[in-house]
Amino acid sequence: MVVLAASVVSKSGKALVSRQFVDMSRSRIEGLLAAFPKLVGTGKQHTYVETENVRYVYQPIEALFLLVITNKQSNILEDLETLRLLSKLVPEYSPSLDEEGVCRAAFDLASAFDEAISLGNKENVTVAQIKQYCEMESHEEKLYKLVMQSKINETKDHMRRRVTEIEKSKIDRGKTEKAFAPLRSPNDFSDTNSRGRLGGDPIFADSFIQKPKGLPSAPTATSKVAGGMKLGKAKKTNQFLESLKAEGELILEDTQPSGSQSRLSSVPPSDPIAVAIEEKINVTVKRDTGIHNFDIQGTLALQVQNDTDGFIQLQIKNQDLPGLSFKTHPYINKELFNSQQIIGAKDLNRPFPSGQNETPLVKWRIQELGESSLPLSVNCWPSVSGNETYVSIEYEASEMFDLHNVVISIPLPALRGAPSVRQIDGEWKYDSRNSLFEWSIILIDQSNRSGSMEFVVPAADPSAFFPISVGFSASSTFSNLKVTSILPLREGSPPKFSQRIQLVTDNYLVI
Repeated sequence: MVVLAASVVSKSGKALVSRQFVDMSRSRIEGLLAAFPKLVGTGKQHTYVETENVRYVYQPIEALFLLVITNKQSNILEDLETLRLLSKLVPEYSPSLDEEGVCRAAFDLASAFDEAISLGNKENVTVAQIKQYCEMESHEEKLYKLVMQSKINETKDHMRRRVTEIEKSKIDRGKTEKAFAPLRSPNDFSDTNSRGRLGGDPIFADSFIQKPKGLPSAPTATSKVAGGMKLGKAKKTNQFLESLKAEGELILEDTQPSGSQSRLSSVPPSDPIAVAIEEKINVTVKRDTGIHNFDIQGTLALQVQNDTDGFIQLQIKNQDLPGLSFKTHPYINKELFNSQQIIGAKDLNRPFPSGQNETPLVKWRIQELGESSLPLSVNCWPSVSGNETYVSIEYEASEMFDLHNVVISIPLPALRGAPSVRQIDGEWKYDSRNSLFEWSIILIDQSNRSGSMEFVVPAADPSAFFPISVGFSASSTFSNLKVTSILPLREGSPPKFSQRIQLVTDNYLVI
């Protein structure tokens, strides 16, 4: 079968959402849609009608029609199956089955149609899979957020206990100093009492001495205690982080951004135009040899600060790879993109949307990649010797990418204590709650393309150490797609632009 187009039209023939899947001129698709209301009769039970060149397969939805246009050589049963799948998608994305509701969900519907039909052929997918692809949900991301939230809660509980212990020690210290108060002179008693209430820190005592002498003693002591407690809290936090580092926890800015860094990342870019290019890698590698699946999904998103800067086109370039296929936003001029690699709107009088949100304009997929294209290969060799299992793991990185924040997570059988690490290139952490061994390498570049580690645990089944999960990021992509210049559609110099390019792991497993 070859699906030419899929549309949602009103009974008057007005196209609300339309997505074509083969090269057709705009005038032809508009002519086919305009002819449809004249061909549909009243009181007929069939759901298709044919002309000399095409077949219309349709289904009424409330006051609308869901319409699939195919060639006449297409199998009618497959056409009906495609129509049935699309009819389930419309109520999933449209808040109401009328013109207003469909128009409001036009972009989501067009994206869902793209996932259901590719190059005129129906994809073997379900409605649930299409929703997952469009929402780009990740089980690994949810698991990561749960683990991080658990760590945050544990940290808060530990900090509360530490604060309670410190306050208790201050009270005990104050009682001890009061017991020796009669042995001191009045001046010494006043100074000692102030130090005891302020935590015995000479820094607070110095700040107290420098206070103006004309102030009453009681209010001054009260203000000092409040100020001292504020400074003490900051000091306790630092001491707590240091104690976590001493216990082997990874407290690194590269692996866990601080609150200030998170705030900075949410600040709008300074340039009028910002381009975000991201590729997500999904890989399942067999533990022996071979690849179960290898899939790359990319997105180019645009953020425009001002309405006046939205009248532009983007000139891009990319590496020509086998298996690389592009999908453009329904409002992008597809012919211009295919012929000149220029991203521009169909309507030149309509600017790109402005604001703080990024607008995805182009998506792509790379599927025909082999094992030699893997950014990182991980091999695990568990071997049982007596009552112990020796687990040797090695990695080998491709020269194509420099990898950042690499984390290799190995599941372990239930253990009473942390495994015994014999040798490691990098850092490690044992998550007893989830029974995970995490091997971390901050950066893999030309200096450490390969590395290994070995740890020992009690005797266990070798399959207990799989699947191994791998996470990393890189500042370059497989497609090497980038924006080379901004082409203004109105008079004036091109606006400045910045672009962020990154490769991240979505699901990278060794099974």
